[in-house]
Amino acid sequence: MRPHAGPTLAGALILAASAATAAPPAIVTQGKGAATACATCHGADGLGNAQAGFPMLAQLPPAYLAKQIADFKAGTRSNPVMSPIAAALTPEDIEASARYYASLPRPAAHDTGADPATVDRGRKLAIDGAWDRNVPPCFKCHAVDGGGVPPNFPPIAGQHASYTVSQLQAWKSGARSNDPQKLMKTVAQNLSDEDIRAVAAYLATLGNRGAKK
Repeated sequence: MRPHAGPTLAGALILAASAATAAPPAIVTQGKGAATACATCHGADGLGNAQAGFPMLAQLPPAYLAKQIADFKAGTRSNPVMSPIAAALTPEDIEASARYYASLPRPAAHDTGADPATVDRGRKLAIDGAWDRNVPPCFKCHAVDGGGVPPNFPPIAGQHASYTVSQLQAWKSGARSNDPQKLMKTVAQNLSDEDIRAVAAYLATLGNRGAKK
């Protein structure tokens, strides 16, 4: 009898393609009960909406995204849009949406049209930090090129500048406090408003370089 053949390269490619093009779960496209469909704000492609302040979810590690939704549900993170939606989600809904968005790619690095001097200031903060003010480099925790280190440090490369600014300001003011060991709160409190705008502008230009699942 001929021995059973192992998986072929063609078969592996077919499976990979199927996984990459898997249809989004119903919670993403249709919602459920009081939970608005995720795609309404974040898109079925996970790219969010910069103008409206809705973050990009594509390539966020599933454990990280699931924790954020669970925090909204538990009240340890608050947002007038997300909190009531999260409250209506089951653990299965959370897992399905988190795994789906983690599987999606982010756009390639691109020119966002931001002021070059502002972007350069942000680049220096992201790469070198400002140790005289106890500000470590962004990439010390979020990895080279902002690709993230799952599960606690998400990819920040390519995130909309408007969202990054809003979250750094939230940590700075204390409105957001669900970061591990208050690391982000400590960093944000030592950043000026100009620093925040600069680092957000720089990170937005990075696209999917180095992003991890």
